[in-house]
Parts: sequence; C-alpha cells; structure tokens
Amino acid sequence: MPKREAAGGPRRRINTGVQVGTYARVADNSGAKEVMIIGVIGYKGRLRRIPAAGVGDMVVVTVKKGTPEMRKQVVRAVVVRQRRPFRRPDGTWVAFEDNAVVIVSPEGAPKGSEIRGPIAREAAERWPKVANIASIIV
Repeated sequence: MPKREAAGGPRRRINTGVQVGTYARVADNSGAKEVMIIGVIGYKGRLRRIPAAGVGDMVVVTVKKGTPEMRKQVVRAVVVRQRRPFRRPDGTWVAFEDNAVVIVSPEGAPKGSEIRGPIAREAAERWPKVANIASIIV
C-alpha cells in the first residue's frame, strides 16, 4: 500500500517551534495582525500532549488582532517563520526573529496578495502558492 502524503506535499521532520496556545504574527495583508494557534492539521498525538507544529505545517488559528471583519474568526494558516532554531539537511541552523503565519484556504491558497518579511525555504517548497507571493525566501 503506498504511503499517503499530507496536504501540501511531503513533510520533512523539523524541530517544532510553535504549539497550541502560541501567539504568532500574520505575515500577509489579509487583515489579521496577530493570531493564536488552536490546532495542528494532521497531528495525531497522545492523550493530554500539546500538539506542536513547525515551519511548513498547516495550523488552525483564531484571529486576535486585526480588522473588525477578521477578528474572532477561525481560519487555517501555514507557519512560515519560527523562533526556535531548526537544522537543515546540509547542517546549517536557521532561526527567525518571530513566529509568523500566512492565512490560507483549506486547499493552501493564500488569502492575502503579498507577504511581508522572509519565509523559510521549507514552507515555500511545501506550499508553492505561498512561495509565489513571497518577497524573500531564506
């Protein structure tokens, strides 16, 4: 039986830098400014273990700060930056200044039309539609 791939292409194991309850900055111009992570798509864990996500993972978020139309909405997002350092296969370590997400549709199409700041290469490889509107890929 062939192995199933998660939505958004193959997943590479990287250090998880955000978890349920983490506040993150929104890197796009969808109208949201700050979100709180409330779930991780595709996470299967143990009882009472807090779900964690890393760069490139899709998460469920609730909008805490932003335009009145966006506030209090529950939407999906892709993690594009994380503070916690993670290691790449070539041996380099990457860490960002903040935790940031891009709000997307359930299929992975971004809601905004531009992304502010850099995004990780891992997120760009897994989500090509997000990579198309990114200004900098690190």
